[in-house]
Amino acid sequence: MEKIEIFGRHTSYNVQKVLWLLEELAIVYSHTPVGGRFGGNDTAEFLAMNPQGKVPVLKHDDKIIRESNTIVRYLADVFSGGAWISPRAYQRSLAEQWMDWSIEKFEPAFVGVFWGYYRTPVEARDNDEIAASVVKCEACMAVLATALADKPFLTGKQASVADIATGVFLYRLDAIDLPVAMPPAVLAWYQRLSDMKGYQRWVMSDFTELRGRSSY
Repeated sequence: MEKIEIFGRHTSYNVQKVLWLLEELAIVYSHTPVGGRFGGNDTAEFLAMNPQGKVPVLKHDDKIIRESNTIVRYLADVFSGGAWISPRAYQRSLAEQWMDWSIEKFEPAFVGVFWGYYRTPVEARDNDEIAASVVKCEACMAVLATALADKPFLTGKQASVADIATGVFLYRLDAIDLPVAMPPAVLAWYQRLSDMKGYQRWVMSDFTELRGRSSY
């Protein structure tokens, strides 16, 4: 029987991507909290899996995979039978371009809001930087709204790795007490994601321990 292990604290949005997909794939896996208040990412054992000391790390039997989007692609390739990522080059590129966009554009904007506002103590916040990050987040929302104008998910009728890489940020942007506008098409997409069992269990989970915590 194949052994799937995921290492990383569940409050990491990068770890949540992986746990979300594992849940949707109904794969039996073990989860070891690492990093943050759990520590363990500086041990010799963990550094042997990822010398950068970062989570998540996936161990599939004797294979080690790191970097969240790479892990998501790997799991989709191996276990989804083409349901979450297409084996056809062009169709695959439609999903992967969103994964790249999420890293280049959406994640930095999200981090500027979430870290700048929620994870930074009040007295240390840079309100001008936070406001600028909100504008960048809303610009990303507009891009997503255009893509979702004629389809329920980013690449079509079914959710894919594209939705995982980008949709993981929506819950926190919605949950923190700082307004970030979501256009109707994005709100409808967010609701569809919120109906997924993996999203409910792992993404829509308590992250209040991170409030005002500026360190990992």
